[in-house]
Amino acid sequence: MASADRQDDRSTGAPAPMARVLRADDPHALDQAAELLARGDVVALPTETVYGLAGVSTRSDAIARIYAVKRRPSHNPLISHVADMAMAERYAHMDEMSFRLAQAFWPGPLTLVLPLRRDAAGGGITPASTAGGDTAALRAPRGFAQGLIARLDLPLAMPSANRSGRISPTSARHVLDDLGANLSLIVDAGPAEIGVESTVARVRRDGIDILRAGVITPDQIAAAAGLEPAQMAGPGTASALAGQGGPLLSPGMLGSHYAPRALLRLEARDVAPGEALITFAGQVLPGQAQAAGVFDLSPSGDLAEAARRLFELLHAADATGAAMIAVAPIPDHGIGVAIRDRLARAAAPR
Repeated sequence: MASADRQDDRSTGAPAPMARVLRADDPHALDQAAELLARGDVVALPTETVYGLAGVSTRSDAIARIYAVKRRPSHNPLISHVADMAMAERYAHMDEMSFRLAQAFWPGPLTLVLPLRRDAAGGGITPASTAGGDTAALRAPRGFAQGLIARLDLPLAMPSANRSGRISPTSARHVLDDLGANLSLIVDAGPAEIGVESTVARVRRDGIDILRAGVITPDQIAAAAGLEPAQMAGPGTASALAGQGGPLLSPGMLGSHYAPRALLRLEARDVAPGEALITFAGQVLPGQAQAAGVFDLSPSGDLAEAARRLFELLHAADATGAAMIAVAPIPDHGIGVAIRDRLARAAAPR
């Protein structure tokens, strides 16, 4: 069984074997992933957002393994992934507005923070995955992960499959390079479709809080909920709530996250010699001819493409060995809000 101490073989001192990688369309992938998860192991899985490190949410041993492999702080909760609304309602209380949002966006990249059921049949989501809080963050993913959850008939905690605080993985290769020595199995479905983590929302009595920005925007959520824009509290709410003490309500509320080894310099208007550059929409900055590497999130200025390529290009820029990555300005609207949120956390003091 995989564990956090697989880094090397204790009897020989040799490096531990790397995880097996199976394509999502391999006929054995679903069976092997289900078998490992059912016995409390963890498996790296593709989702439409990023690759996740999955373990059964009702098993405290599996949740402990996730935290150990990721080296994740225990006060940072996990999202539990469900097959559908019926499964969500087995583990959490869903109010009318949350139900409406789930109908509009599930399966898909929206996470809802909901009150936990303490009377869940067969055992509820373990407190270890909620940082001891009385709410759970739930999402229904698309694709391979959804089929696997339905087969197990159990929710899967599935944070991004990388060391805590580092760049999120959008390919099986990213997972293999970071956590391969700690895992038994990685399921490979190619590049992630969306490329940034889900939007996280919490319904309150008079509106909705956006706890983490994502590709589903506050305007889209307001329209689906039948609310006015003034009733939406934007991603900045997360920082305020995170400073109130007690358990965090959801992932994505820590100040420093998604960080490469290099430091980031945001809103760059020029490039110093030896810096790597991440640009957008073909922007050419003074000095970029001397950059260690130039990476354009979307030459055509497509924010969806930029989101999809963000973590991939952060990995690529970091691989140049540059000590600093300059990032050109990114528009502050639509999906750009989610991109800027990830970049701000990647650039935060560590």
